[in-house]
Amino acid sequence: MPKQYVAIDGAPMVSHTLSALAAVARLKLVLVALAPDDEEFERRVDLPAGKRFAISRCGGNSRAETVAAGLARLLKLGARADDWVLVHDAARCLVRPEWVDTLIDECAGDAVGGLLALPLADTLKDERDGRSISTIDRRAKWQAQTPQMFRLKTLRDALSQAADVTDEASAIEAYGLAPKLVPCGMENFKVTWPQDFELAERLLRTRTT
Repeated sequence: MPKQYVAIDGAPMVSHTLSALAAVARLKLVLVALAPDDEEFERRVDLPAGKRFAISRCGGNSRAETVAAGLARLLKLGARADDWVLVHDAARCLVRPEWVDTLIDECAGDAVGGLLALPLADTLKDERDGRSISTIDRRAKWQAQTPQMFRLKTLRDALSQAADVTDEASAIEAYGLAPKLVPCGMENFKVTWPQDFELAERLLRTRTT
């Protein structure tokens, strides 16, 4: 099944993500962007109480297409062009409400917006045929995370001109702007590989708050 519905600590991965977002008081609406043929969401996911949610089966062939379609849907739901929007990966299911609040605090007064990110501590290697051939300078290198926060119109315009971007910040950079990097911890990782599910479950089970 799609990985967002795999159970982690007794609930689908995406449920943990939505519960964290529901606890952020300043988010006025959470739009869940699904694939057009998604038949699992309503069967598997109970939306958290106390927050306005909207479901849109607007998923495209790429992340950029999906986000652009989601932004168009937000406009139809009453969002304004100058509203802030935050884009988050469902697979980053360990996100904490306080991290989202920190991003909002850091970016609300910024001219561009920004993203949660992790300064790189590991030594980086360039590879060829399964062998290390050089070491990459890790200074000033960051690992992008989500949420990523930008003005709706700015992000929509940037995505319309972008090609082959892997996150919203990439589109904003190609648009000629420099997003703010807001430090976050390694716990905000994207569940991707099989071993990540076990790690995410251990972390969720050992959380004290």
